[in-house]
Order: sequence, then C-alpha cells, then structure tokens
Amino acid sequence: MAKFELKLPKMGESVAEATITNWLKEVGETIEADEAVLEIATDKVDSEVPSEVDGVLVEKLFETDDVVQVGQTIAIIEVDGEEESAQSGSSEPAQPAVEAVEASVETAKELTTPASDYSASDRFYSPLVRNIAQEEGIEVEELDQISGTGKDGRVTKHDILAYIEQRSEEKLASVQQPVAQKAFVQQPETPKAAPQKQEKKETPAPGLPLGPGDELQELSRMGKLISHHMVKSVQTSAHVQSFIEADVTTIWNWRKKHKDAFEKREGEKLTFTPIFMEAVAKAIKDFPMINISLDGDHVIKRKSINLGMAAALPDGNLIVPVIKNADQLNLVGMATQVNDLANRAREGKLKPDDTQGGTYTVTNVGTFGSIMGTPIINQPQVAILALGAIRKVPAVIETPSGDFIGIRYKMFLSHSYDHRVVNGALGGQFVQRVAQYLEGFDENRSI
Repeated sequence: MAKFELKLPKMGESVAEATITNWLKEVGETIEADEAVLEIATDKVDSEVPSEVDGVLVEKLFETDDVVQVGQTIAIIEVDGEEESAQSGSSEPAQPAVEAVEASVETAKELTTPASDYSASDRFYSPLVRNIAQEEGIEVEELDQISGTGKDGRVTKHDILAYIEQRSEEKLASVQQPVAQKAFVQQPETPKAAPQKQEKKETPAPGLPLGPGDELQELSRMGKLISHHMVKSVQTSAHVQSFIEADVTTIWNWRKKHKDAFEKREGEKLTFTPIFMEAVAKAIKDFPMINISLDGDHVIKRKSINLGMAAALPDGNLIVPVIKNADQLNLVGMATQVNDLANRAREGKLKPDDTQGGTYTVTNVGTFGSIMGTPIINQPQVAILALGAIRKVPAVIETPSGDFIGIRYKMFLSHSYDHRVVNGALGGQFVQRVAQYLEGFDENRSI
C-alpha cells in the first residue's frame, strides 16, 4: 500500500491560508477520487477540498478551526500500490511514492494532440477531471459547458464520465450542433456514506444575565470574522467623516431613458451602482493619495484602482467583492462586473480572489432607505464611501433669469477616512470631486 499526501490547494494568487471548518470524512472511511474530504474557508469564501485519488483516510493532520497554509499536507490517504521506502519523520514527501500514486490514479497514455490549457478557465477543475478531459480530447470551451453537481457547480468525476458516455451516444448529432446546445441530463451520483457528526462545542455561559424567553445564539463563523475585523479597524484607524449632497437628477433621467435599451443590447441591467463606481474611480485618479495603505511608518501608494463593493448576503451579513482595475472599465464593463459580482455574492459562488486586493471601498446604505451613514474603514485601506438613498426633494434652482423652487433628485455622500494619513482637506476634496462628477454627468452620453 502507498500513502498519498492531500495538500491544501492554491485557491487564488492572493490567498495564502484557509481555516478548516468541517471534516466530511473520518479516519478509516473510504474516499473516491474527486470526492470532497473537508470544507475550508478563507476570509469570507467557503469551498471544499476534494481527493485526487481513491483510497482510505488514515490520518488527519489538522483539526476543525485550524489555520492551514497553501501547500501544507492536511491528510494522509492510503491507496493501492507499492509502498516506497521513506525516512520516518521526514518533512519532505518521497517523490517516488508520489509518482507511484499518480500512476495508480490513471494509466499514462501517449497524447497525439497538444495539451489543453484548462487553467484558462474561470472554473475550478480537479486534477482528475482535467486528466480525464485531456485523455478524451475535451477542450476547455467544451468542459466549461458541462453542468456540475458538486459544490458551487463543480464538475465531479461522475459528471464528466456521464457526459462522455452521453457524448458517445450523440456523436452524430454533435457534429451538427454546438456543444452549448446539447441536451445533457445529469446522472445521479452514487450515494455516499454520511459523514460522522462532529461533536458540538459547548457554548460558554454568557456574561450577561438571560431574561425569560431570551435565546442564546453563538455568532456564525462569518459573524465572528466581521466582528473582529470591525473592532480592529476602529482600534487601528482614526476615523473622521465628511458629508456632501449631490444632485443626481441628470443621472436619474438618463438612466430612466436608456435602461431598457441598455439591457436589450448588452444583456445586463443598468443600475446606478456602475455609474457611481465610475465617478469614484475618476476621483481616485485625481486624488491618488486616497488609494493608499499605511504600513507602520510607511505609506504604500497603490497603482491599481480596485474598488470594493459591499454587498448584502441573504443571511444579513456583508461581503465585499472587488472590481479590479476599475479605472480601465467603460460603463458597459463596469455594469457587467457589478452585476456578476453581486449575483455570485448572493448565490455564494464568489472565488477567494474575488474578495482580495481592494484599495478603496464603496457601500450603498441607500439600499435600505438610509439617507447617510458613517461606515467603518475596510482595513488595510484608508477610506470608504457610503452612498445614501436618492430622494426627490424641493431645491433652489439658480438660472440667469432668477432663482426658483423645483423638484430634484438628490443624495448624500458620506466619506469616512483615516485621519492618520488623510487630512480633512484631502478627505473633503475627494468626496466633493465625486459629487462634481455625478452632477456633471453628460445627459447626451450614448450607451
């Protein structure tokens, strides 16, 4: 028998570690290749770690709630094959043993076609699925069309084998039809043994007394992360706020005029958010010292403008997906990014990299009817902007022939910034510039 080391896979360029949240398999249980062994969580995104081999779990090297670095061995799986000699207690895995395991997983074949670059896909594919696809000549475009039954739509071994079987039966029809239009019926996976229940941790007694009918609930994992993150931010940064009111009547009327045509042409809904994000990105280019981080006594000036977009989850928690290089996007690109990240956030399908690398954050408190807010800075950034609700209000309108009262659409912009490095002049000028871009929106702009 040989032993295979299950390592924590790389989950994104900026993700270095993850927390084990739940073991789905116990020592002694049989594991199929591509079957999930445990669940992990990064800062805010949950995912599963599948096995690359068939075998039996013989050792768990970490427990629930342990933090594991990318590349660390988290479990040992015993597989069929010859045991290679290795020094006891060696910290490095024996390379011949790993090669023997890989050879036992699948039979090596001489490929007559160039290897497909499955890393070009946005979806995650396990090594086993990639190898099966390579052997069957399935290109990445075709692989992306297969519906997955794993977590977050992940393609499992059963999915791709079922697809290959059906593709063989429909070979003649597939010559005339593009892959994306094929009718593909998923075959149910073989029932798996239910994982053993983890022992429930006892909730410590509260420090406050409980009254009649009171209910004691433990914070969720994400709730604990958010709580810690917010307290740390308040303890780290000297928060100060500036407020300004912006007249967005032109934007309101322009969007109302073009939103149906925009959706018909682009297949995307045109909300106010991408318009606001565009204005923020422009203002950051005018005031780059808002786009910084403070590291001890040094300031890091960020070259990329990566806008965090606070989004509410169905459970009431917030998550902040990031629009990368927002200053390089036109309105269509911005709308696409905003809608994609918001939809995947609500569906719990964000990838670890989607929430990393933000340099400035925008939160829309107006979604819930609030006219303004005083948001807490998302560390290690130095500022955050809250967008209030758009209200129809009476306002004084100045004209060459005199002033008069009219109905206008207005909103408050609330800017929180770190007074250690952002003084009142910079903080106030920045939010004023955002308002100027919004009020100066071109009503004749085409879509």
